[in-house]
Amino acid sequence: MSQAKNGNPKSKKIRIGTRKSPLALWQAQKAEEKLKEFGYETEIIPISSEGDLRLSQPIYELGITGVFTKTLDIALINQEVDVAVHSLKDVPTQLADGLHLAACLPRGSYQDILVYKSGDWAQKEKRIIATGSLRRKAFWLHQFPQDELTDLRGNVQLRIQKLLDNNWDGAIFAYAGLERSEILQSLEKKALKYQVLEDMISAPSQGIVGIVAREDLDLSALTHQSTHQAALAERAFLRRLEGGCTAPIGALAKVKGKEMHFKGAILSLGGEQKVAVEEKFEFSEATQAGMEMAEKALAKGAGDIVEQIKRYL
Repeated sequence: MSQAKNGNPKSKKIRIGTRKSPLALWQAQKAEEKLKEFGYETEIIPISSEGDLRLSQPIYELGITGVFTKTLDIALINQEVDVAVHSLKDVPTQLADGLHLAACLPRGSYQDILVYKSGDWAQKEKRIIATGSLRRKAFWLHQFPQDELTDLRGNVQLRIQKLLDNNWDGAIFAYAGLERSEILQSLEKKALKYQVLEDMISAPSQGIVGIVAREDLDLSALTHQSTHQAALAERAFLRRLEGGCTAPIGALAKVKGKEMHFKGAILSLGGEQKVAVEEKFEFSEATQAGMEMAEKALAKGAGDIVEQIKRYL
């Protein structure tokens, strides 16, 4: 029988901590399915996070890192749960002492999409676009500097309803979030359409469900290796650029064997400045690969943008 690092047999019940939103519960259920495949007994324990409770405030004003994960981290450290399941893009690159990224489930779509009301949005001189993400705002304004960006918070169901209730032209979402919440398929019934934003580099680890655990629990057998390697590279890129989870930094690593295609970018908050890197190369260690790509961005002037962001946030 497989053993955890502390010698406990894998028949020990794994208590799965999760946020209470429908999407978070879907992710927890997927993690539960994977744990059961490997013979673990499981129990899902929903926990409210600060980010869920304070919906009227922009994410970056709640603190630049860990707004959706802090409560679950505390539950892990206090041994109230054994693992925490997250959208990995929400997880700070520096985990609390005693915790580690134990496993990644196979990546879903990493893409951002614009959900819009009318097909003539692209012909308008000025649009109102909703997003709660500084990264999405910066990428959008880099391409459409004349547009007005408005804040958007809440779970995906609430955000779709806000789009319908307001005079906005569109709102930006993660494709994976709408797909996993089974909202993508129902957009047409709400007279909404969507378009993939090909020029927008996704948030580091977007589309990845991550399992965080205390360091004495080894779940490496569960992890999807190429997804885990991509996550390590993207998170290293973000960490080296000293960007929090809400900073305007995009990173995407596509891993096949020991080959990586990496592209990343950092933008000023208003989208006026952009430093981008892209390279296809052989790599031996994913974290180091992400760090090296960040160094290339810093050599092109990314550090100046980081300092601007720090002064604002």
